[in-house]
Amino acid sequence: MASEPPKAETSCVASELSAIPSVHRFTHSAMAATFEIIVQHEDKVYARQAANAAFDELDRIERNLSRFVENSDVARMNNLPAGQPLLLGLETFECLRLCQKLHAQADGAFDVTIGFLLDCWRDKDKKLRTPSPDELAYARAHTGMSLLHLDESRYTVELSASPVRVDLGGVGKGYGVDKMAAMLEEWSIDRALLHGGYSSVLALDPPEGTAGWPVTLSDPQDRRRVLVRLQLAHRAVSGSGLQKGPHIIDPRLGRPVEAKIAAWSMAPDAATADALSTAFMIMTPQEVKDYCGQHPQTRAWLVLPDRDGPGRFLEVGEGQ
Repeated sequence: MASEPPKAETSCVASELSAIPSVHRFTHSAMAATFEIIVQHEDKVYARQAANAAFDELDRIERNLSRFVENSDVARMNNLPAGQPLLLGLETFECLRLCQKLHAQADGAFDVTIGFLLDCWRDKDKKLRTPSPDELAYARAHTGMSLLHLDESRYTVELSASPVRVDLGGVGKGYGVDKMAAMLEEWSIDRALLHGGYSSVLALDPPEGTAGWPVTLSDPQDRRRVLVRLQLAHRAVSGSGLQKGPHIIDPRLGRPVEAKIAAWSMAPDAATADALSTAFMIMTPQEVKDYCGQHPQTRAWLVLPDRDGPGRFLEVGEGQ
């Protein structure tokens, strides 16, 4: 579903989970990732039924948000002529509205219309290439959240230039995790941890008698090096990273930037955390610090390049 930077993983601590009574784990493939729901509940059969309902919701969300699904909302938007309103599903509209909000908050570092710019700077093997001035000018003219005009009274989108290439991969997994969590709550499942490919993690109520679900952030250059240990409850964590992956394009500059090795974000919901981890790969450390200062419920962890050894680790937010 996604063309965003490869994700830096967060991991559940299996040894600690095994010590928690009545914990059940359920997995499902969607959005080119393995999603998992970890539930503490006395009735495994009931927990499985709730998890299956949540996975059905995830599949429904993917059918609307993926640009690779024929006739999805995003696929239809990417083929929409300029000036013609398109009626969207509630989830797609809600997701786009969140993307516009985060685009503004991150000073343009998060942009889901970046598809043409990505293609412009990469060859078919996703290796860096240098576009011609005309290619670059075309890509920039068809990139930007300002090209999408949302009408909240009718749940429509209208383009001021066409075509655009919207890709919700940088927010879709997190949004799907949030919607799965809402479904679990409808089933009165409160003690749960959900993740999409270990990159977008959301914790609901913690296991009984604990402060939170055990989660770790590990150095993508050396998975044995644990950078942070968390007890996660009522918060989401998402990570993005590059080892030997594709170059990152800064939508604000329209060209590649020297990326961080990895970035994680913590936020109240998984969709926001998902989008911010992508933005934090592009923003400077000072910009990330400023963002966290303006949004007290947000934290960030960055791994910066260091010629002399392992990446330099930086923690931002909540008193840091």
